[in-house]
Amino acid sequence: MREAKRFGLFILFLFVAVTGVYAQTDAAAKTLLDKMSNTYKGYKAVQANFTVTARQSPQAAADYSESGVILIQPSSGKYHITMDSQELISDGKTLWTVLKDVNEVQVTDVDNSATAISPVNIFSFYSSGYKYVSSADERAGNTALHVIELSPENTQSPYYKIKLRINQSTNLLHDVTVFDKNGMRYTYAIKGTKANPAVPAGQFTFQQSQYPGVEIVDLR
Repeated sequence: MREAKRFGLFILFLFVAVTGVYAQTDAAAKTLLDKMSNTYKGYKAVQANFTVTARQSPQAAADYSESGVILIQPSSGKYHITMDSQELISDGKTLWTVLKDVNEVQVTDVDNSATAISPVNIFSFYSSGYKYVSSADERAGNTALHVIELSPENTQSPYYKIKLRINQSTNLLHDVTVFDKNGMRYTYAIKGTKANPAVPAGQFTFQQSQYPGVEIVDLR
């Protein structure tokens, strides 16, 4: 048995505990973040394509790249993330991590503590444990983007900065870049966001019949 990657590089930074007193440092940045958060909270479900890329600098060749699809129900805490290497399925209480290359699923409890960050609060995690400021607007092709830079108040965090870029016309998240203290940059680009897509029955629970011969490892 091998240890679960939890969310691979895609959700790597989301399981870093955030501690410390909330400290607003830029009222304009908070307004933009709140608009983004409220936009997502207004959806019963959200589906989006994503690509995660890891590299040493913006000009460097990618050390790692993988794409996938994420489906979340913010109000229920349910989500389903599909990548080539793994799937992550949660009904809000249990997390099933399917490791495709070894045909294994690891079962764990969802961390519902106040400091845990998961796909269902990815758009509001900034509200505790981070300082943030607005930066100069940028463009990606014809898309105008607001830019906000966050820094964790917890000095033990492996990251020193998180850069969010938000679509100015839709208030949807365009991409996130996480700056590791070891020099790596992880960019999470989000595309093709669909609001309130049809959600098939059983999408947020592990269906063993769909994974012939899979080994189930219960880590609870």
